[in-house]
Amino acid sequence: AIQILRPDTLRARSVAMSYLLPHLRSGWHVDQAILTEEERVVVLRFGRDADETCMRMDETLASVADKVKNFAVIYCVDIDEVPDFNTMYELYDPCTVMFFFRNKHIMIDLGTGNNNKVNWAMDDKQEFIDICEVVYAGASKGRGLVVSPKDYSTKYKY
Repeated sequence: AIQILRPDTLRARSVAMSYLLPHLRSGWHVDQAILTEEERVVVLRFGRDADETCMRMDETLASVADKVKNFAVIYCVDIDEVPDFNTMYELYDPCTVMFFFRNKHIMIDLGTGNNNKVNWAMDDKQEFIDICEVVYAGASKGRGLVVSPKDYSTKYKY
């Protein structure tokens, strides 16, 4: 049987996804998450919980959180509630995902020209797991820039 979801039902389901992820409610909490995690990659999703792009990304993040828990920890940061990093990390997109390892920002070459962050919603869970694995592997070897397993330079062409 095919279940048809009305847009309001889909939105309500997606909003719940952000509640499955831990939220950092202040700049101090964000700093502590980045500073104190010694063994795993810290994945920070900056954005607004009610934004459609963030909802899609949160759904992906929530579904992979358990699969990546051995090498990555995922947090959400609301850019209105915690505006401390908006200028520093140039958080102008609706949804931004950044990676940190041992208090160092890990850049990732996605083929988009912006190596600092992922600024779109990734719907493919395995692709995101692969990116986390590459970031962890590269960062553990001391690399500050890793190359994504997939080139996203043509993501809007298809």
